Amino acid sequence: MTGPRHYITTTIPYVNARPHLGFALELVQADTLARHLRHLRQRGGQVRLLSGTDDNSLKNVLAAEAEGVDVREFVDRNADAFAALRDPLALSLDDFIRTSSDPRHRTGVERLWRRCAETGDLYRKQYEGLYCVGCEQFYTPDELVDGRCGEHGTEPQLVAEENWFFRLSRYADRLHALITDGTLRIEPAARRNEVLALIAGGLHDFSVSRSHTRARGWGIPVPGDPEQVVYVWWDALGNYVTSLGYGTDDPAYAQWWAAGDRRIHLVGKGVVRFHAVYWPAMLLSAGLPLPTDILVHDYLTVGGRKISKSGNGTAVDPVSLAAGYGTDAVRWWLLRDVPRVGDADFTTERLIARADADFAGGLGNLVHRIVTMIHRYRGGSVPSPGTDRFPVATLLDVCREAPGRIDAALADFDFRRAADAAWDIVEEANRCIDATRPWELARAERHGNTDAAERLDAVLAALVTACRALADELRPFIPGAAEHVKRRVTPVDGTLPETEPLFARLQERR
Repeated sequence: MTGPRHYITTTIPYVNARPHLGFALELVQADTLARHLRHLRQRGGQVRLLSGTDDNSLKNVLAAEAEGVDVREFVDRNADAFAALRDPLALSLDDFIRTSSDPRHRTGVERLWRRCAETGDLYRKQYEGLYCVGCEQFYTPDELVDGRCGEHGTEPQLVAEENWFFRLSRYADRLHALITDGTLRIEPAARRNEVLALIAGGLHDFSVSRSHTRARGWGIPVPGDPEQVVYVWWDALGNYVTSLGYGTDDPAYAQWWAAGDRRIHLVGKGVVRFHAVYWPAMLLSAGLPLPTDILVHDYLTVGGRKISKSGNGTAVDPVSLAAGYGTDAVRWWLLRDVPRVGDADFTTERLIARADADFAGGLGNLVHRIVTMIHRYRGGSVPSPGTDRFPVATLLDVCREAPGRIDAALADFDFRRAADAAWDIVEEANRCIDATRPWELARAERHGNTDAAERLDAVLAALVTACRALADELRPFIPGAAEHVKRRVTPVDGTLPETEPLFARLQERR
């Protein structure tokens, strides 16, 4: 029998500049969740992981004009840079969609538009409002902070034109009920409460098109109205179903969306409104299933300021970081140091300190010690498990409990807690070594103490079991490092490979 299907997506970023570490956080979180669920395939589950780029934004057009290059050339170049994050971040993507060039996308967007039009939820009207190009969104004066966009700190433009509008107000009660009863799960709770407050405050119909002129002719034309271009958020949100062939005969849509068990969106806190209000309302209008989970992360900052592509001195290149310090070091900092709630300030020094403490000083030192003892006391052959006496029993209990604790943490969208649960194996293994003192057991064994020999076998076997558990449980988080550990504790022709330090100290590279 086929097990549960999990469809996991990231947001798709504008390509007005090259990618930064803030988006890498979301990619790594989504990849870790996908790898973890694939890791549980013995339960029969299936996983699909999607990312992509939002190409049809006015921001992209204006950035290309500022640089003096053709929009298509500009968009293609930056979109390629986002797609190229796959290797530096060790991403296990199943699909990557580009909204300006993927033939699946336009077909699906047009189909979604027509479905909502058939419901009577699209209408044209003259409108004047305050528009933030950075957000690609109209704001009312009371939504601004001292007359400026709260997200970008810029004064919005006064725009007047006739556009198509979507009847968002029609869906306020249904959205409130679906979120309240958990049908549409939003985590963490503070973000769910934020969305419920937004709905309770009254939902207003929103513009879903732009004039062809103001869009500089870039984007998907409104079906039946070529003088209008589909609004970038309507366009972009559709990627979650257009990438599955919605609007075509592709069976992927039925498999992963219509009949999928979990439809999971990972999003940043700045775009919660679009994903938790606009998108579900569009799906209700079109008669399509809603996402089941919207998992919201906070921001990365540099010097207390949100990391941005805008050239304000905060951009951090994840590709350069991975090249300089290693993919696993970057992933591990993002997963172990970034909290479930609250922004996290990044510095290279913090990344180095975490990697040196946990990789060189923690995991690497532990595996090196254990493999060295196996060679020194047992000629490289892992002994058979012995009696589970304290503290060996405690270590084995921690190994057995780790998968369930990691499952629970990731179900709560808490990557730090999940990483800590895996790391408890490292800490308990070190405690076990300190408590059992294998070198003293080996000395007693040499003097004919058979009980010491049996205890040493049990300790060494348990320590190798712990290393193998670590390799297994860390694979979704730091796949490269986990594979290194696995090789060190996997016998070749009956003996473990000769050991050497697994990880160099990054501080020594500076």
